[in-house]
Amino acid sequence: MLLETRGLLKRFGGVTAVNEVDLAIDERQAFGLIGPNGAGKTTLINVISGQLRADAGSVRLTGRDVTNLPPHRLTALGIARTFQGVRLFKGLTVLDNALVGRHSRMRSDVLASLVPRRTRAESMDVARVRGLLERVGLAAHEAKLAGELSYGDQRRLEIARALAAEPVLLILDEPAAGMNPTESARLRTLMRDLVEGGLTIVLIEHDVRLVMGTCERVAVLNFGRKIAEGTPADVQRDAAVREAYLGTEREIA
Repeated sequence: MLLETRGLLKRFGGVTAVNEVDLAIDERQAFGLIGPNGAGKTTLINVISGQLRADAGSVRLTGRDVTNLPPHRLTALGIARTFQGVRLFKGLTVLDNALVGRHSRMRSDVLASLVPRRTRAESMDVARVRGLLERVGLAAHEAKLAGELSYGDQRRLEIARALAAEPVLLILDEPAAGMNPTESARLRTLMRDLVEGGLTIVLIEHDVRLVMGTCERVAVLNFGRKIAEGTPADVQRDAAVREAYLGTEREIA
């Protein structure tokens, strides 16, 4: 088991945003997390990745209790993520934005590594990051400022930056936002390739078709509670899921 949560709870005043959620995610798996707006998906991921503190429950990574560790320690342990909103250094180049993701693996100061004169170790980091930019389709844009990229390309740059940390678990929070159908299809192929290469992915996405076509297992949240979990086919047939999404028992497309 790579990631496990037990009884995870997060409250904001009188609102319970995450209500005793249990998850069990295997290695080399694409795991989908879906639910209507306000279901608690991002809050759950924020607790797992250390952006928010849990009020109760536990998070375990490869059997180790990592509950409420700060984000930088979780990154060093192998958890990387993207966010709903783009969080790039718009005034830095594409290459240097991706290189920032190497900070937890670098043996030298990441800020010093952004100057033109680089050590041998830093040059190896640059070569690794260039390979990631090639993988996400941004190699031709490495010298551009991140702010000059299209929104879809900025989302791909965030994925490259997360991969630069060499994670064992990659959490993608709505990575297809702003992408056209062709870009979304490329994202799906990239995710499948990453899983086949040994990475575990947790995908939070409003594009249900993308989730169902990418993930082996899917969990569904509604009002902070997990209401269903299983294969994509099982989840699509679940009456509680259809009710949560559509207010009816019609099948989810």
